[in-house]
Amino acid sequence: MKKTQKLNRRDFIKLSSIASASLPITLSGFPIFAKNKPKEYNFSENNENILVLVQLQGGNDGLNTVFDLNQYNNLQSVRSNIIIPENDLITVNDTTRFHPSLSGLKTIWDKEKLSIIQNVGYPNQNRSHFRSTDIWNSASSSDEYISSGWIGRFFDENHPDYPENYPNAENLHPFAITLGKVVSETCQGPNANFSMAITNPNNIGTALVSNTTNIPTNCYGDTLNFVNNTIAQTNAYADAIKNASNSGNNLSTKYENSNNNKLAGKLKNVARLISGGLKTKIYIVQLGGFDNHDNQVEEGDVTQGKHSLLLSELANAIDAFQEDLELLGIDKKVIGMTYSEFGRRIRSNAGLGTDHGTAAPLFMFGNCVKNQILGDAPEIDTQVDDKEGVQMQFDFRNVYSTVLTDWLGATKQESTTVLFDEFDALPIFRDSCNASLSTNNFLAQEQKIDVYPNPTSNSINIRFYGNNENVKIVLYNSIGAIVKQITNQKYNSTQHTIKINIEHLPKGNYFVHYQARGISKTKKLLKY
Repeated sequence: MKKTQKLNRRDFIKLSSIASASLPITLSGFPIFAKNKPKEYNFSENNENILVLVQLQGGNDGLNTVFDLNQYNNLQSVRSNIIIPENDLITVNDTTRFHPSLSGLKTIWDKEKLSIIQNVGYPNQNRSHFRSTDIWNSASSSDEYISSGWIGRFFDENHPDYPENYPNAENLHPFAITLGKVVSETCQGPNANFSMAITNPNNIGTALVSNTTNIPTNCYGDTLNFVNNTIAQTNAYADAIKNASNSGNNLSTKYENSNNNKLAGKLKNVARLISGGLKTKIYIVQLGGFDNHDNQVEEGDVTQGKHSLLLSELANAIDAFQEDLELLGIDKKVIGMTYSEFGRRIRSNAGLGTDHGTAAPLFMFGNCVKNQILGDAPEIDTQVDDKEGVQMQFDFRNVYSTVLTDWLGATKQESTTVLFDEFDALPIFRDSCNASLSTNNFLAQEQKIDVYPNPTSNSINIRFYGNNENVKIVLYNSIGAIVKQITNQKYNSTQHTIKINIEHLPKGNYFVHYQARGISKTKKLLKY
């Protein structure tokens, strides 16, 4: 008779992943996968800093969120059916304006606790919701398929056996919590997701562990034992969450003023759990509905419509949450960050909407972020074609690298391992906060990059100073795809000029992206 082979935890994971390599088996908020383990790295988790991720699902229209007066007339010419009248915009500074629904973010800006990072995206932009979301969650290149998430890899090296034997004496609380019904793929580790999905901290709704005494000693029995152990672990974490919720508090009255604001309700629970002593480091909340191909605005009143309602929900929820953190005295250890899979195209469509684009602004908020607008306003051309989107200035992995090193305690090498490449940190955090800043001399001087002649029909010259740093220059087309890698090497601190033949390229708009330590610039180029 053939001997029955015992199924261990990793075998179970492998078998389950054969059935569906991309869909998780969810056990009370823990999806299980088979993954390739990344390279060795170690993280410092001895700080109390907390990150709150706010995912804007569907692709937020950044050009309808943050406006630059120097580009307003050109934007109006290509978005005449949806652009917000200038008189209705909220003044941020001399040239920057907010959508009228972002009064809550303006409050945080006035408190000097809001950072706006312009033109965030990635090379070879993918305009599929699912694929681009995967890229942002995994922090992979657009041509790589990585099944783990950047936060999951952050946690995995110090906790490679998770979820087996967790919680334990050293780790009594969940590593990450998603406020919703589905865990976030940002937290997917090589073997399991480090996030729990909850909708109500006081009613986790975990399944009962089977109390049958007749579990067979075979493959089925081993699988059932694994399921039971995982459910027991979830129930154990549930007690810690409930205790924190009962011990916590909310002090802001702005939640009550945000009627039917589901995002505010999620962030209210986050604040309550943090104030109640829960040691969870990552919280994820989501706001859907940003895929507005039509009726983004109301005909006859462009200040109203679906996008206006979403921005109001976002701004009011963050405003209430930030005030709550301040009143509770826990604001110094919490920062938040929005992200969306892509922005929208520059030219609006005939249906009072916008189609899938490329880069967009990203918001970071909290007591420890610099009050700033980092990056250049998107350059708008009245001759923009129907497919063109805002071009990338900052790779989103530059932001992730900064969060890892300057907020969550990773070394530069550890960040490089998690993100599969080296990305310079950005000057996001205040010097006085709980961070070991890795952005010394970043943007210490404004570097002028010249691209000429422009327009051109056959060749261009790119003139720059090297500063003894590695310089990477890439030519992109109007939809964010790489056309040519121009250079990627170290240049000494003298003036350099590179001549590039583009005679073979089709007519249209292109973008030269220059990146070196401390500098990231995008220059528009017209080929006729």
